Amino acid sequence: MSLLTDDTRPRDEAPQTPVTQPSAQRMSDSYQAVKALICQQVIERLEARDETADALDTRELRKEIERVINSRDRRGQVPLNSAERLLLVEDVEDEVVGLGPLAPLLRDPTIDDIIVNGTNAIFAERRGLLERVETRFRDETHLMNIIQRIVGPIGRRVDEATPFVDARLPDGSRINIVIPPIALDGPMLSIRKFRLRPLAMDECVINGLLTEQMADYLRAAVRSRLNVLICGGTGAGKSTLLNMLSGYIQNHERLVTIEDAAELQLRQEHVVRLETRPANVEGNREVNARDLMRNALRMRPDRIILGEARGIEAVELLQAMSTGHDGSMATIHGNSPRDALSRLEMLLGFAGMQYDPRVMRRFIASSVHVIVNIQRMINGARRITAIAEVAGIESDTYSLNELFRFSEQPPMSGEGRFEALSPRPFHEARLQGYTWGQTAREAAQPTQLKAGRKW
Repeated sequence: MSLLTDDTRPRDEAPQTPVTQPSAQRMSDSYQAVKALICQQVIERLEARDETADALDTRELRKEIERVINSRDRRGQVPLNSAERLLLVEDVEDEVVGLGPLAPLLRDPTIDDIIVNGTNAIFAERRGLLERVETRFRDETHLMNIIQRIVGPIGRRVDEATPFVDARLPDGSRINIVIPPIALDGPMLSIRKFRLRPLAMDECVINGLLTEQMADYLRAAVRSRLNVLICGGTGAGKSTLLNMLSGYIQNHERLVTIEDAAELQLRQEHVVRLETRPANVEGNREVNARDLMRNALRMRPDRIILGEARGIEAVELLQAMSTGHDGSMATIHGNSPRDALSRLEMLLGFAGMQYDPRVMRRFIASSVHVIVNIQRMINGARRITAIAEVAGIESDTYSLNELFRFSEQPPMSGEGRFEALSPRPFHEARLQGYTWGQTAREAAQPTQLKAGRKW
């Protein structure tokens, strides 16, 4: 009987067919126990030689793990076939120097998000839909050890005094951690994986995120230095779209990015990346997005890119957009272009700007040129559901020139068509290399989409 099965029957009654599914192998209690023993012995052998696992290269560490496994195998303590041995070496390496059970999920290119709800409830998002995976932690102590391994190298701490934290993994993935006593059912992790290769616009057209006409307009808007605001719900793909659009910025421009957790992959030569810093245990030394926005204005930027406008930093963002930093971009939570504008008004109110609503709206309308709404549909597919230009103020409301819209048919299906609505762009005079003509009529034709397609 292999220790990778969880069969407790006598040896002569054990099934003869070996377990072939890696997930099933990795989940058995016997396998978890063996893995823990191997990890402990590897660490003890290294400590005896005054070495650490982090100091060894991958090849040397794997040799050390194999020596420990061979030693136990000769004593009959680790009866493994060749496939199981490879799994065990990989998992022990992940436990010693990596992120344990999370490592295989982070390596899986089909997974976008990883959600850990305690030791035994782990979910992964594939193609926009969450599904439960068989990965698990041995116990809460095991999970907390992995959490401390995440936050330690970046100078963050998570304990009863600071029970939640935002962090960034070495590969750029964003992670949010919440532990007891705030999390009642055990430590919780939410990981937004970092995409090694930024999405190309052509891929998004093929996969139904938008049409070629919409892509042409967005390219022209960025290159023509229109101020762009991307809105959408949580997990809709705002940051991914922002990252993709930033690829159309001229290489000679000086860019300043401001994020809570740096994840933008700007390819230009002149990029300054700024990241907020939370307060320390004493509540001091915090550096928030508004501080960074104010400092960025003194750094002679051509454009400012704000990862997310969620607080009073919206004041500096709009000031930058309206005072010579054309082409700036940001994301904001909102379910439609008008909803995004209302949220901006609310953020300005948080900053103490108690002006007449008409004055405030005129300020916003003069700052924001284009609003792009992106949504994750019920079937997991992402769609750009609206592209609208802010054309000014009419009476007491915003005048929006809606260029494109995704019409969902039937409702709550994720399927439908893109429609071109406006006869011409409001900012047509500023758009460089863009013609609103034959391609617009083509985009107006129904574009049927399949459900559940990935980005």
